[in-house]
Amino acid sequence: MSNRTLRWITDPGEAFAWVMEARCAGRTTGLVPTMGNLHQGHLSLMEAAKAENDLVAATIFVNPTQFGPTEDFQAYPRTPQRDRELCEQVGIDLIFAPAEETMYPPGSLTNVQVSDLEEPLCGGSRPGHFVGVATIVAKLFNILPATRAYFGRKDYQQALLIQRMAADLNFPVEVRVCPIVREADGLAMSSRNSYLSEEERRDAVVLSQALARAEGLVAKGERDPHRVRLEMVNLLKSTDRAVVDYAEIVDAATLQPIERIDGPALAALAVRFGKTRLIDNALLSP
Repeated sequence: MSNRTLRWITDPGEAFAWVMEARCAGRTTGLVPTMGNLHQGHLSLMEAAKAENDLVAATIFVNPTQFGPTEDFQAYPRTPQRDRELCEQVGIDLIFAPAEETMYPPGSLTNVQVSDLEEPLCGGSRPGHFVGVATIVAKLFNILPATRAYFGRKDYQQALLIQRMAADLNFPVEVRVCPIVREADGLAMSSRNSYLSEEERRDAVVLSQALARAEGLVAKGERDPHRVRLEMVNLLKSTDRAVVDYAEIVDAATLQPIERIDGPALAALAVRFGKTRLIDNALLSP
């Protein structure tokens, strides 16, 4: 348990003043944007931020603009008291938890779009999702202009898009991407894992198994992405409850299809178990 005093604030002006006060005192700040319902993956980002900065802020905001009309915005788990307790245990300094009308006041017209990177992979089945992501993160970067911001590699496309946005729009923040945190059986930690039934949870380990299959094939010399993809799909389909949204091998920098695995590539998966959609990925380096 840390002896730091955690501040919980909802006002953007107060959040901005907190960062400016730290900056004027010559102190570095780390930012960990989240939608709450925190798990060990989030906490690992906070630990990384603590290790590299003098002060750390987390944000808790379930962003409505990144949910599609048929997605789980209303049902998305909200656990503010537990989140606060976990943040206190980690020892971060501030939680910014604004109301929806604070972040999107009536009459808001501006969105942020990162062309090309938002269209592949999750962009195909979640149109508009990454516009919502880029817009809210841009807002948070303005409200909390931290030294560094921390994102998890499980959401690889999101992290890549945010890095591009920060560079293109000259945000003076270093975007850090941290490793995937997994359960003991290999399932990537996600707030949506709590939606899974006992049977679905047991079957969901097939995602990490399919990625391990891809990594193993490339390690043994396979360079044909189509063969690697087919192996992943066949393994995923061996589980009755798994419905494949996509399974792709793409360029790790552009997310575009490749004809040969000659440089850094990404194996990316999105799979549904019942009503729950899970994503995972692995970097393939020949």
